[in-house]
Amino acid sequence: MVKGISRRVVVVDSPDQRFFEQAIFIVRNDAAGEGVTARELVEEARRVARNYAGGDHGKFSRAWRELKPAAYTMLGAGGIGLLWMLATFL
Repeated sequence: MVKGISRRVVVVDSPDQRFFEQAIFIVRNDAAGEGVTARELVEEARRVARNYAGGDHGKFSRAWRELKPAAYTMLGAGGIGLLWMLATFL
């Protein structure tokens, strides 16, 4: 389906093209009316792409991602056991 509307886009090339070549951002129609420059649009697109692509969200979230499924199972079982003990003795 083809629409008769032209849209503005910002295309950001991937620094590591092993998986992705480009990120394409569709610019909102009212963005130009807010006094946003083309340079600001490109910088914001790069910032967003960096956050999604290799976003380092801190040591804690990285540790959660690196845990093995067996560790999740043990943590869950331990939590349920603790709740069961508290419910039984209180």
